[in-house]
Amino acid sequence: MQTNYNAIVEAYLPQTSEDKAIRDSMLKYIQRNREAVLTREDPMAHMTASTVILNESGTKMLMIHHRIYDAWTWQGGHADGDDDLLRVAFKEAKEETGLSHFRPVMSRNGTLLYRLDILPVKGHVKNGSYVSPHLHLNAAFVLIAKEEEECSLNEAETKGIEWVLLEDIDMKANEPDITPIYHKLILEAKMGQV
Repeated sequence: MQTNYNAIVEAYLPQTSEDKAIRDSMLKYIQRNREAVLTREDPMAHMTASTVILNESGTKMLMIHHRIYDAWTWQGGHADGDDDLLRVAFKEAKEETGLSHFRPVMSRNGTLLYRLDILPVKGHVKNGSYVSPHLHLNAAFVLIAKEEEECSLNEAETKGIEWVLLEDIDMKANEPDITPIYHKLILEAKMGQV
């Protein structure tokens, strides 16, 4: 299954006019910036991959407390030169949760990619240096993990990790622009296979 950043964006099947506009904007940016978009050398926008991790019964989402954003959130990170966005998603999920066994969930469209988003990132300090505001061109996936598998905290990036009941996500998360994305991904997964 194709998970190369350019091919996966091209093959994405928009469900709404908003989805189509996002996909088209991402494709234009990728075409103009090719390999640079895979690295943080492009200071304005770069490729990222994120995951919503659900337990096997589909009743809980695994959330991390992100150190920089000071928010309970999903897992994800920069492509950093890797053109396989599913591999990036798996790598970030492992790094941020300590889990090593995941099963990707196929969307109703028959692809592993659930959605594309252009996510604004506020300016922040990382490792003592200021990172200016920029955009994450994000590919989102849904993974299943065993709730019984032991998680481990990545103290460099996170301050907490917790399985959260789906009905409690809104109370736990404090990123109102991102939280609706979780709900859309979870709903899509539940309509599919979870």
